[in-house]
This record gives sequence, structure tokens and C-alpha cells, in this order.
Amino acid sequence: MNDINLKQIKESYLKRSEIVTQRVVVCAGTGCLAIGAMDVYNKLVEEIKAKNLDVLVSLDFDEKEHSHPDGAIHVSESGCQGICQLGPLVTIKPEGIFYTKVKVKDVPEIVEKTIIEKEIIKKLLYKNPADKKRCETMNDIPFYNLQTRLLLEPCGSLDAEDIKEYISIDGYAAAQKSYTQMTPEEICQVVIDAGLRGRGGGGFPAGRKWALALKQDSKKKYILCNGDEGDPGAFMDGSILVGNPHSVVEGMMIAAKAMGSDEGIVYVRTEYPLAVKRIKKAIETARSMGLLGEDIFGSGHNFDIRVMEGAGAFVCGEASAMVESITGNRGIPRPKPPRTAEHGLHLKPTIVNNVETLSSVPLILLHGADEYKKYGTEGSSGTKTFALTGHVANTGLIEVPFGTTLREIIFDIGGGVVNENGKIDNTSFKAVQTGGPSGGCLPEKHLDIPLSFDSLKKIGSMVGSGGMVVMNKDTCMVQIARFFIQFTHEESCGKCTPCREGTKQILGLLDEIIEGRGTLETITTLEELSKAVMDSSLCGLGKSAPSPVLSTIKEFREEYESHVIDKFCPTGKCTELFDFWINPDICVGCTLCAKECPTNAITGEKKEPHKIAQQDCTKCGTCRTTCKFSAVEAVRVGTHS
Repeated sequence: MNDINLKQIKESYLKRSEIVTQRVVVCAGTGCLAIGAMDVYNKLVEEIKAKNLDVLVSLDFDEKEHSHPDGAIHVSESGCQGICQLGPLVTIKPEGIFYTKVKVKDVPEIVEKTIIEKEIIKKLLYKNPADKKRCETMNDIPFYNLQTRLLLEPCGSLDAEDIKEYISIDGYAAAQKSYTQMTPEEICQVVIDAGLRGRGGGGFPAGRKWALALKQDSKKKYILCNGDEGDPGAFMDGSILVGNPHSVVEGMMIAAKAMGSDEGIVYVRTEYPLAVKRIKKAIETARSMGLLGEDIFGSGHNFDIRVMEGAGAFVCGEASAMVESITGNRGIPRPKPPRTAEHGLHLKPTIVNNVETLSSVPLILLHGADEYKKYGTEGSSGTKTFALTGHVANTGLIEVPFGTTLREIIFDIGGGVVNENGKIDNTSFKAVQTGGPSGGCLPEKHLDIPLSFDSLKKIGSMVGSGGMVVMNKDTCMVQIARFFIQFTHEESCGKCTPCREGTKQILGLLDEIIEGRGTLETITTLEELSKAVMDSSLCGLGKSAPSPVLSTIKEFREEYESHVIDKFCPTGKCTELFDFWINPDICVGCTLCAKECPTNAITGEKKEPHKIAQQDCTKCGTCRTTCKFSAVEAVRVGTHS
């Protein structure tokens, strides 16, 4: 009988933590690691030791070796803390001092002034892009205090590789409750009552999916965790796997009990090496403590998990394609019915839930369905993580309740829209794309719609897995549509003709428009073809692939018409349709554009208006981004010499 005592482990950990007087948390998410977070971490440990202070890198220590009368300083790593472009990030607790863009050279000053002398280093504090004020703690920063970080807060504070710290915040208590106090039917019903819908894009109620698998008459069933996050710019699932992998393991345990499964597989794309490392470590430590394996919590139920790395095919995020990939076949979808809950892996009942969905399950079991439903809307309960990117001041990982508006996300949490020069200019907002490559591009008129699965669907977009790209007025919407359709075309498995050939033809029509060969008939054909691909494709990839095209035509038709009627790109992004021209009424002759031009196409005397020799211009745009006076304009081909 497995008699693991979670309460005892929690109490032991909390008792050991009493020795800690300060904790220094270094963000070790993928973004911060890429710009030197571990160098900062190692330097912190080195400098604190050099000051003859007692430093801990783990609370799993020999108490005889750490009995410093003044206490110890715990230096630890965390997962992604969210505001990625300002890393490496360092938080000093209990004060909560939050430092950004920390470099190795800053560490001695941090140790001396902040850790020892309790002084704040203002130059390392977050600067609010709106009012330029410095913020001392996360709670002072709108990016954080306007969110509801149910899933992401532990990612940014816990040591992801310390299972005992996870247990200290009641980790695995929900799993224990489900295995020792609840029937499978009761677990399914709680999740149904909570209204948890799949966060991978489909939005299907998780509890109903489990209940369907539970009814299947089969001794062998599988639970698959979909960590095959392939949307451009999306990193929500990867961040949870890196920052709080035990929440995913626990969610899979609960799902396994609910559906009667004894085997789980975490399917992670191989481009996520840190996520693979962290989830494997979490599984190994959970197994070593008896949380996975045979007779879990003395319940008589067996369950174990293994990890499989996918080869990076976007289509393998679709459930049936993932099943094919796991069995060693080419990852291509199959027609439904039957659904994978009836006939999945090895033709056995199989449930596929994404990382964020499974990570939400322990919270529901621990606190109850009613508590979870306090967040969100009637048909979309709980919170949703988004990867906020593009032309926005604060890019990064956010979490908000369903019902939050796009305006709140972009202008309050995101800090506002930035123009081509990187300055905040909220009047330059043009569109926001939600739902990744299969979502729609939404203009300003939709900014105040409360976010939910159903509200976005009504206006031609989707929640998807959580990608959110903000675009300013210098963005060409035809180019954006082409970018996303090119991605889905390249990622098509090729099984069905509508997706394989249809997306190729859509791409060709967009190229005609961008290159000045399009007509009004081209736009009409583009709409008709996109609708045909949506209606006749086999799987969700093909059915949603044309969404960016249809939404941009619907909301920005005048921009398409400018390309085909006037043969002009209003944003100056389609090089075949414009020339760069220096407006003599604005140019002050500073010569900066001439100095930066890579082909020496710009001539002119100092303090006199300059000119561009069109035959030498490669339309690289250097002159336009260099000019401080906005004198360089994109004009119709041949308009100015």
C-alpha cells in the first residue's frame, strides 16, 4: 500500500523554510535563459557566499550544516514570470523587490545594497511606459496587478524542479482527494459543473469528454497531454511545462482516475527542450515518491506517465493526428466519427487535453466548481492565458478571466500600442489577431467585446490556444493574411485536397494582389475559395486556415481594393506597389538617411532637401525608419522621380 503523507511533507518543507530570511528568485523561463539568466543566478550565489552569508539553492538540506543565527538566503529559479522583453528578471522576497534587465555586472550591487543594506536600486526597477514611473514590486505594475494569475503565478515563483515546494502549496492534494474520496463519475461531474472547456482551441467541455471515455467498455484507456504548441508567437503551454510541470502531472492523474486510464503520455514538440527536461524530471520525482505507479494513495488504481517528443508538425496538435504520430505513423488526421474518446491510441478510448486545461483541473478539485466559476462568463468560465505580442508596449505571457475585453488587455495590461518608431501611440492601433494562424484579425470596433469562446466565434475569430498579435497602422493586412496562410499551407499534412491545394491557391491569389497583378475579381475569387476550403477540409487546420484571409477582407476591404484598383499599398509594405520619396517640404537636410542608405541611392546637400534615385533604391526601408522627421513617404510607383 502506498502511504505517502502529503501533509507531513508540506509541514516539513514549511518548517525548513523558516530558516530563510530572504529569497532571491531568478526567472529561468526560456526567454530569460536566452539572455543570460543562469549567469545572473550563478553570480548571485557566488556573491552571497563571498559576503559570508548562508546561501541555499534548495530547501532539501542537512539542518546541521545550515544553522546560521541570522538565517539563510534562498536563491532559486522559477519559470516564466511573464514580462519577457525585460529579462533577466530578479525578485527579492519578502519585500517583493522586482528588478528587470539584470546583468551579471549588476549582481554585486544587488547583493550589497538590496540584500544586505535593504536599499532599492532604482535603475533596475520596472519603468511604466505610460507615465515613466518606477515600480518597486510586481503588485505596483499594471501588467501584473490587472491580471488574474491562477496558473501563471506559481510558474513565476516556484522552483519547478522541487516537488516538495509544489506540495507545500497543496500540490497533489486534489489528486489525493480524487483517488481516495471520489468516484470517477463525481470527478467528471465537478469538472462539468465548473464549466472547464478545452484551452487548446476547440473549447469542448473537458468533463463531458472524460465522461464519454468513462462509458467506453475497455480495460485499456489512455490520457494524452497535448503539449504540441505550434502557433507562431505562442508559448503558453511551454511556459507551464517549464514553470509548473507538477500541475500538469497532477491534472493527468485526476483525468486518469475520472476516465479509468492507467497510462498517460505527454506529447511535447522537440523544439521545447527545457519543457521536455522539466516535465521528465517532474514525472521521475513524482514516481520516486509513489505518486505515480501502482496503488496510488492506496486506492488500488495504477497510473504512470511517459513523455514523447513530436517532430514539430503543426497538424499533430489535432487529436487524431497526434495519435497517429505516437504510434509511429505519419501524423495526419482521420475523419470523425468515431472520436478519439471512443477509438484513439491503439484503437482504445483516448482523451486528449492540452497543457493549460490539465493544469486547471487541480484548482477545480481543490477549491470546488463554484469557486472556479467566479471567474469568467456564463459559457466560458475560469481564466485564459495569452501570449501577447506585436506592436504593444508590454509583450509577454498574461492570464485574464474570460469576459475581459481586448481593450483592457492591449491598452491597460499591455501598456498601449507602439508605432513604427517604438513610441506609445494608441491612435496607431489597427488590428489584433486572436487564435493564432487560424484566428481572425479584429479592428477597433471589436475592442470592447468581452472575450469568450462564443463571442469571438460570432465575429469571425477564435480563442484558439491563446496567441494574440497586436498590429499598428503601419501593418499591411494583405501581408498579414499571406503570412498566416503561408504558415498553414506549409504545415498542411496534405491528406485532403481542399487544404493541400486550396491553401496553395489562396497563397497565389494573395501574391497577385501584393505584386500588383490582382483585380476586384481576384478578391471575389479569394473569398469564394476561402469559404470552400473551410467547408470541405478534413480537420480543424484546414477548416480554420482561411480565417485570417476572410476576416481581413471583411474588416479591411478598402486596403485590398487599394492594392488592386490603385495598385498601391497604403502602408508602404508591398514593395512592388510603391516608391520611397522624400517630401521636400518636410526634409531638413540632416543627411542621416543618405549616410544610412546601403546602396547610396540618396543624394543632397546638407540643410537642403534630399532625393532618392529610384533606379538605385532597393526599397529596404532604412531611410524611412532612420528619418526623425517623417519626411520619407511611400508613394505610388512613378509618382515622383
